Amino acid sequence: MKLKAIAFNTFKEAVRNKVFYLLVVLGITSAVSSLVISMLTLGDKEKVLKDVGLASIDFFSVLIAIFTGINLVFKEIDKRTIFNILSKPVSRAGFIIGKFFGLALTLLVALTSMAVIFFIFLLISTGNIDLSILIYFFLLYLQLLIITAISILFSSFSTPILSSIFTISLYLIGQVSWTFNEFKSQIKGPVQQAIGYFFYYILPNLDKFNIKNDIVLKTSLDGYSIINGILYAVCYTTALLVLAILIFNKKEFQ
Repeated sequence: MKLKAIAFNTFKEAVRNKVFYLLVVLGITSAVSSLVISMLTLGDKEKVLKDVGLASIDFFSVLIAIFTGINLVFKEIDKRTIFNILSKPVSRAGFIIGKFFGLALTLLVALTSMAVIFFIFLLISTGNIDLSILIYFFLLYLQLLIITAISILFSSFSTPILSSIFTISLYLIGQVSWTFNEFKSQIKGPVQQAIGYFFYYILPNLDKFNIKNDIVLKTSLDGYSIINGILYAVCYTTALLVLAILIFNKKEFQ
């Protein structure tokens, strides 16, 4: 019940933020504007609609996850409301987990809203719906949960500006993490190989959740990769939250 109260309070606080609605509206607008782009582009209209529309939703969903998550913990500390919360029978671990679930619910509502409108728009524009896009949105949501956990981790000990820089940096690195796999295979020395493996496994591998090209080109989806992505998201998110709790437990409030 305590986690539920913190989660719902976090959700209500997030959806009252004007920036949240702005990013959702911009995501929907950008996805819908793909129709104009498809009219000006040579090639398969449906492919262009999916490519631009899904990329737009991805971009603005990530922005919501980052710029909402980086203020979750810091705002409570800055406004001194953290003392009122922790004075009640609420553990610091429960506070972090409650904040995470609150933002997870916020992202679910935002992503669902954009997905429903995109499906309606796709049906009107092309006359059919590709249900495999549901898998894309599911994996995108898992990616957003990892980004949320990263933002909460940095928010637990840093300012919003630094948290946003760190989170965006890790997000960008996560998009090209496959290069680490290529790089470590070219390294000869044992020490350098160990360093390469360390960074490859410690940094987020968000490329596991990128199936947009498969959806756009209508290629068959690899079930093993999808299951691997689910397990990776669960393990990596859990590890980030545990680290955030450990750091938050040692933090002294003044």
